[in-house]
Amino acid sequence: MHIGLACPELSGHLNPMTTLGRELVRRGHRVTLVARPDGEAKAVAAGLGFAAIGAAEFPRGAIAAQAAALGRMTAGKALRCTIDMMRLAAEVTLRDMPAVIREHGIEGLLVDQVNPAAGTVAEIAGLPFVKVANALALNRDSACPPAVLSWRYRPGPLGRLRNAAGNWFLHRVTAPVRDAINAHRVRHGLAPRLREEAPAFLAEIAQQPAFFDFPRARPEPLLHFTGPWHAAAGGGDVPFPWERLDGRPLVYASLGTLQNRLTDMFTTIAAAIAPLDVQLVISLGAADQDAPSLAARCAGNPIVVPVAPQLQLLDRATLAITHAGLNTALEALARGVPMVAIPITNDQPGVARRLEWLGVAEVVLPRQATAGRMRGAVARVLGDPGYRTRARARAAEIARLDGLVRAADIVEEAFGTNAPVFA
Repeated sequence: MHIGLACPELSGHLNPMTTLGRELVRRGHRVTLVARPDGEAKAVAAGLGFAAIGAAEFPRGAIAAQAAALGRMTAGKALRCTIDMMRLAAEVTLRDMPAVIREHGIEGLLVDQVNPAAGTVAEIAGLPFVKVANALALNRDSACPPAVLSWRYRPGPLGRLRNAAGNWFLHRVTAPVRDAINAHRVRHGLAPRLREEAPAFLAEIAQQPAFFDFPRARPEPLLHFTGPWHAAAGGGDVPFPWERLDGRPLVYASLGTLQNRLTDMFTTIAAAIAPLDVQLVISLGAADQDAPSLAARCAGNPIVVPVAPQLQLLDRATLAITHAGLNTALEALARGVPMVAIPITNDQPGVARRLEWLGVAEVVLPRQATAGRMRGAVARVLGDPGYRTRARARAAEIARLDGLVRAADIVEEAFGTNAPVFA
């Protein structure tokens, strides 16, 4: 079967989606990533086909430039920028993807949850599709705070009332994306999409484990929590000064590949760690970053690199300081590494609060991220062995899941039967 992949051209989405695509290729399917030109390198590296959309508006390098701009933003401004990026992506997807499907003979689609326009294209084309949560599953539920807000899980009527207000807010701020898609649906004789309607997709797969979600009031019948889609540890070709590791407990800090231009946050992390008897490694998350310049501004002589072999460092780490991107959080948890989470935008607040709820992390909100507060959070995690004990227990659960195999099984069942696959 020829399967198309549709997701944002950002590492946090491309990495798990192409890993799943590679597993489907291993099983004998043909897989093509349908994306703007900046997605091609990831597709080629994974051994997948590639078909470009939106090349006129998004020539090679355009998404990287957007990501660099986003990397300097925090909180609401970053969320608004992300939604605008989603709206533009929706418009080019609705315009260009139908022709790509016809030209390449694509027979089914895997559609990222934050790219709903591709699901509408599948409906119009009469193709089966499976919804994919490469990031945190964003399915709204009255018992769960919206993932983009930094609220703790709070059971009971007051918590549900607060969540309802948050869901209303999220519905409102995402209106530009929804309006663009619904206008296209109406032009093609489809009703505007409403959450209460029966889903058009055959299944929804999320790479988070089931334990990595708050208790839901209304479980989604087609939502499968499979566990992480991580390939075998790579990164051996990423240069790193291993000889500089001095044997002290290792603290690994990364703000991912988006919010990686917040240099003041990195210097605050360094100032927090400097008085402690640990060694800090900072990964800036982008090859064009000036690591020596930032290192000169950091207290305590940390190792600062543009990019790092993250999995190998997490294997050695005593603690991870993270922006709470889902991939980094699950990679650390899979190795039993406790965390201090500094959630910045998008679904990171939801990831951070789940880590806190599981007892494997302390959360420091960016607006409160002074060196003193951060040092206190780090000291609590390092000083209480319960954080590592709980993280190791979750690592053992993840090791039993085989999430990549389960996800591919669900995709094959959905496309093989052309019928819903219930969780």
